[in-house]
Amino acid sequence: MRYPYVEREAVVDRLHGVAVPDPYRRLEDPDDAETRRWLAAQDDLWRAHAAALPGRARLYTRLAELADAGMVTAPLWRGERAFFLRRTAGQEHAALHVTGPGPAEQLLLDPSVIDPTGLTTLDAWQPDPDGGLLAYQISRRGDERSELYVMDVRTRRVVDGPVGPCRYSPVAWLAGGTGFFYVRTEPRGVFLHRTGIPVDVPVFAREGVASYGLEISADGRWLVVSASLGSRNDLWLADLAGGRPEEPDLRVVQEGVDARTALTVARDGRVYVVTDRDAPRVRLCVGDPQRPDVWKDLVPADPEAVLADFAILDGTGPSRPLLLVTHIRHAVAEIGVHDLDTGERLGSVPLPGAGSVGSLSVRHGREAWFTYTDHVTPPAVWRFDGRTGETAPWPDPGARAAIPGGRPRGSSSGDEEPRIESHRLHCVSADGTRVSMLVIARAGLHGPRPAILYGYGGFGVALTPAYAADTLAWTEAGGVVAVAMVRGGGEEGEEWHRAGMLERKQNTFDDFVAAAEKLISDGWTAPDRLGIWGESNGGLLVGAALTQRPDLFAAAVCSAPLLDMVRYERSGLGPAWRGEYGSAEDPDLFRCLLGYSPYHRVREGVDYPATLFTVFGGDTRVDPAHARKMCAALQQATGGDRPILLRHEGDVGHGARATSRATALAADTLAFIAAHTGLFQPEHR
Repeated sequence: MRYPYVEREAVVDRLHGVAVPDPYRRLEDPDDAETRRWLAAQDDLWRAHAAALPGRARLYTRLAELADAGMVTAPLWRGERAFFLRRTAGQEHAALHVTGPGPAEQLLLDPSVIDPTGLTTLDAWQPDPDGGLLAYQISRRGDERSELYVMDVRTRRVVDGPVGPCRYSPVAWLAGGTGFFYVRTEPRGVFLHRTGIPVDVPVFAREGVASYGLEISADGRWLVVSASLGSRNDLWLADLAGGRPEEPDLRVVQEGVDARTALTVARDGRVYVVTDRDAPRVRLCVGDPQRPDVWKDLVPADPEAVLADFAILDGTGPSRPLLLVTHIRHAVAEIGVHDLDTGERLGSVPLPGAGSVGSLSVRHGREAWFTYTDHVTPPAVWRFDGRTGETAPWPDPGARAAIPGGRPRGSSSGDEEPRIESHRLHCVSADGTRVSMLVIARAGLHGPRPAILYGYGGFGVALTPAYAADTLAWTEAGGVVAVAMVRGGGEEGEEWHRAGMLERKQNTFDDFVAAAEKLISDGWTAPDRLGIWGESNGGLLVGAALTQRPDLFAAAVCSAPLLDMVRYERSGLGPAWRGEYGSAEDPDLFRCLLGYSPYHRVREGVDYPATLFTVFGGDTRVDPAHARKMCAALQQATGGDRPILLRHEGDVGHGARATSRATALAADTLAFIAAHTGLFQPEHR
């Protein structure tokens, strides 16, 4: 394969006495004429390769069928209104619906109506306490820089905005819908917006803050402000009663403590605190808002499960107000039922299977609503009644378009539906740490199979079972999907996260390699049949794996990846991630970053796996320059004949996109891995 030419330049930085070459620095500039020419040639090369991929059209068709299972979120109750997102078959984006005060359901916001091109996304939304007003944020062409508007829910008329700029900002409404606190990006900080007044008031800002969080009590009295600094946060509480919201008297709850803490003031007047302070798997505490820095345990940390969420059911009767607590036990969700006053566990909420649940939403203090999903079950809403202890599905036909097993109703395929099974494996990493992995495959298949190993391993994010069209399409076709719960993630709590960040980041890559070796040694796959796939921080994981152990893999997909770890702070949201990766300005952390930085580990003459970089022109989170530079380096260096390719897509970004675009990307990705791991033999084309 003849790759597009780009000149290797003699660019060398000297950092902390170390020479750091950067021969493809020019490709950082998307407006450079040479970059544009090179990128256009890469597009031509990818399209030619993609057109010849066996099974690509068939994968697209099946993925589209599976995506038509749709999605729905649990209702968020405000007054007598319930707000929820739903996407049904054929819809490009999820739309926001509302019910109440009567039984009729109304379509409130549909991004495809706002913009028929499909390039506008609904990023966030929050109704006011009475449900009469709705604050919502939209962005265009993938850049995630949102405009915030206010809608009158009854008339569906926009009554305020644009407010901002902002980016997935939390919105904390004042009582009566007279205004709200939100987070601006320019200038950065917490601001108060009064409905209908064009000038916003700054109320809080701190230097070096990666992100802000906001929470307000249901009665609008208590304001919580959080400022995240890496893997910890500072926290303040203000009593707005009798004071001016423009000048909240913020009292310290936590400051300068190496822990993450969230706080809520409930209707019973108690402070509820979720914290990993002295509890890496998280505990739930209670306290008095007049002394918000003093707490006592209500639900202590579980030694084997991570506390993820809680909800209060105080309308179940005076003798037994209940507390629901969600835990993630080895990546599988469970919901415990506890006594609200003592924290004593009384039982559990029945769940449909071993999967994931969404945030708990409460109605009338008696019912908890949540979504449930697993690898073969599309998201559906379930309701737990605290008075009867029963769990039942919400009979929503728009959200129940598929049956367990993954084949949507109305599918044109006459094939017998394959049974998909999951298996939990464990491997041992380089330092002796035990790492778990979930393997999903068709029942009854034996011998090494084409496999995809997926991972993330960063920012404390837990990979839990969830319905995914690409997983089902691959396993239905006879392949294996494995999800590795590597360090850096949150599957086993904050210690697990911290064991894969900063100077310990290499643990993440060692865990992933150990998972690959386990799949091979147990006979699930073989090096010439194993592909790896990761996105964003997971793209860094894949980049590190393919440069450190290229012999283990036949194919790799890096989507929106971080790859130049010496310069990652200089673009996108990189400065906000110094707490996770460290900074090249620190001599010791610079050496760690350079040591594993995939772009700097590319070596001449190595037979690298077939590699596909997928990047997005509107990505303001991770600069596409990472993938451009790495692609050029690998194309120049590889000593084998397996292709190194770049798939560039404009007008979309790092986050949500239209369903048809997501389906096309998944089809291309799976077809690429299939072609280079042998999933589709000639008779199956």
